[in-house]
Amino acid sequence: MKFWLLKFHRWIALVFALPLAILLVSGLFLSIEPWLVVRAIEPGTLSPANVQALLNQHDAGGKARSLVYRSYDKTLTISAGRGGGTVVDVSTGQKLAGPSALATTLSTTRRLHETLLIDAGWAVIGSTIAMLMLVLLGVLMGLPRFANSVSGWHKAMAWGLLPLVVLSPLTGLFLSFGITFTPSPSGTSQSTPPLTLAEAVQIVGKDHDLSALVWLRPQGGRVLARIVEGQEYAVYAVTRAGATQTPRNWPRLWHEGNFAGRWSALMNVVTSFAMIGLLVTGLWL
Repeated sequence: MKFWLLKFHRWIALVFALPLAILLVSGLFLSIEPWLVVRAIEPGTLSPANVQALLNQHDAGGKARSLVYRSYDKTLTISAGRGGGTVVDVSTGQKLAGPSALATTLSTTRRLHETLLIDAGWAVIGSTIAMLMLVLLGVLMGLPRFANSVSGWHKAMAWGLLPLVVLSPLTGLFLSFGITFTPSPSGTSQSTPPLTLAEAVQIVGKDHDLSALVWLRPQGGRVLARIVEGQEYAVYAVTRAGATQTPRNWPRLWHEGNFAGRWSALMNVVTSFAMIGLLVTGLWL
């Protein structure tokens, strides 16, 4: 039985080697993003008044529906929909030609990680399932004998970091299929007019430091704000009554490594290096 398990393990790895390599390398690069965001936050540097002034200057018609704040390059993107938008330097208030090179690279890497840049989300899901199958087959082959060899290193990485090697692709699958382990949100009341972006900014900024804002946008019939608090990315539902924290989406927090700032980012870096090492040593074998 072990002979056939090994055969399946090898052929699955060979067939899915290229998409897995793309997912793992892009995942490694994305692992540093939470660290970049958290380390660059300067409390008290972005107030509701600052944001309102930027909206008045760059969205006089009030058409914008979402904000994205990048603390690592001090820019605010004011957008009327997903993608694009007006990128503004929050220090000078000047409109920029577009996001910084770092922000563009991170955005492109995220699309590569999620769709391979060719709208191939199905291939990403298939490769993630293949990774979990490789882990399962490796476990079914039984406890290894460690040795100072390529095979020994492969087994040491796999068994030494087994929980991380399992949870990374597993939480990625949960995200793909919308599994959050949280109650389904109730939609906003249709009897009251929807919040404008300016109103949402004032409500969030009343009790939260906008310098730690990640984004503010309508989603699923609600207005949501993602804010870094205590190095964790917390999501708040924004209504006229105030901003209420939503239940933690642990699959997303774990997969993106943004539940403990630099430490969860480091965890994902270590996991990415280990999985790349498994792929390289596996193909070598």
